[in-house]
Amino acid sequence: MLQDVPPVLRLNPADDVVIARRQLVSGTAIDGEGITVIGLVPPGHKVATRAIAAGQPVRRYNQIIGFATRDIRPGEHVHLHNLGIGAEHGAFARDYAFCADVRPTPAVASPATFRGIVREDGRIATRNYVAILSSVNCSATVARAIADRFRRDLFPDALAPYPNVDGVIALTHGTGCGMDMGESMQVLRRTMAGYARHPNVAAALFVGLGCEANQIASLFGAEGLRDGERVASYNMQDVGGTAKAIERGVAIVRGMLPAADRVERRDVPASHLLLGLQCGGSDGYSGITANPALGNAVDRLVAHGGTAILSETPEIYGAEHLLTRRAVSREVGEKLIARIRWWEDYTARNHGEMNNNPSPGNKAGGLTTILEKSLGAVAKGGTTNLVDVYEYAQPVDKHGFLYMDTPGYDPVSATGQVAGGANMIVFTTGRGSAYGCAPSPSLKLSTNSELWQRQEEDIDLNCGEIADGAATIEEVGARLFDLILQTASGAKTKSERFGYGQSEFVPWQLGAVM
Repeated sequence: MLQDVPPVLRLNPADDVVIARRQLVSGTAIDGEGITVIGLVPPGHKVATRAIAAGQPVRRYNQIIGFATRDIRPGEHVHLHNLGIGAEHGAFARDYAFCADVRPTPAVASPATFRGIVREDGRIATRNYVAILSSVNCSATVARAIADRFRRDLFPDALAPYPNVDGVIALTHGTGCGMDMGESMQVLRRTMAGYARHPNVAAALFVGLGCEANQIASLFGAEGLRDGERVASYNMQDVGGTAKAIERGVAIVRGMLPAADRVERRDVPASHLLLGLQCGGSDGYSGITANPALGNAVDRLVAHGGTAILSETPEIYGAEHLLTRRAVSREVGEKLIARIRWWEDYTARNHGEMNNNPSPGNKAGGLTTILEKSLGAVAKGGTTNLVDVYEYAQPVDKHGFLYMDTPGYDPVSATGQVAGGANMIVFTTGRGSAYGCAPSPSLKLSTNSELWQRQEEDIDLNCGEIADGAATIEEVGARLFDLILQTASGAKTKSERFGYGQSEFVPWQLGAVM
């Protein structure tokens, strides 16, 4: 922290609060705000700059983040004890103003490039894996055992002849049977097929048990897959059990590796990049540092013809009006609102509500309400037009800034994005969550320098310099854009070095477990 940096951040002249850069003790005078701190205020938390009467809205980013649940004095800590949201705290109506902020997307004179892998059909990959997918939980152990036979740390000779193959990964899950055959099965099959078709997957092997609801033959029929040179399948019951199924899989993968290795990297336009945008373990700095810096990098990518997907519908709730204003058409804006309404109904049917966020960790980091969290989360999407809205794991077929409906739980959300085609994930965190997403590399950004200093081994870029006053959003956004290009060209992320990514394959499980 630079010594001459003010102790608080003011985000907008109209805000009722400022954000503590460091822990503030009672009696601290805040120059420029004309207030004196009352009590203890942790870093990343809010301080009232004016008197706020009970029931009145409280603004941050010049947007309503909640309503005072009691009278708040200037200089007082604003958090769970005096700020809330809900019918008992006050009304909050969004002005969707469809398309009001649509503007031409700037283009660059000299498009950026990265060293990508060009598939025979023209698709561009950032990584090169062989994937083993279990159709059901019952075949997950076999799938993992097959992949383990190609682990470089256990069997260094297994992939030695194939230096261009990044690895053999097992993508297993806990469902596939005991489920309805409607929407839940459709989503599971769409997700698995999306991974099998992913540009970063050179070849895919499906392993089933044989009697499960998610029959491989039915999955292939529904998703237009078929056995061939780069896709294979079998059932454990047909080959004689666990040991024989493992050996069958190992033999199939060995047969796939020579073709998978016949690739090389070459210069390709950045327009082939498709980023999935994630945040997890958010704190009071997320919407000030890492998320806006990521948004800046997204704007740069879109200007170069690339694509970025914002998701986590429960965590943009209350800020969706900022996205509908950027929708290229009313139809696109209405598609987003339709997903919001679906979630309101979905949570109500399950005796929940959309306001059950933030998490305990988010609250400890300074986030009080879902509105506050959502406003910061939306910043990841930058400022360009919202081109289209997709349902979970739908194949992405457009360029620019997009939205995909997913849960807020990071592994489930990113799984949907990768199934849709994301060939990289960029993940911001203020609390220090650890995450990877094979077959797509995942970059981790810290929102504050304290986290960077404590957990640098897991973080790829420190955005805390923005809060420290040592760098601007634009400067960090430019660094991030360069890091994205380097990573797409093959540079390993921190999570890849630790082997994260396989356990984070978590398809969205809808409906009843039966």
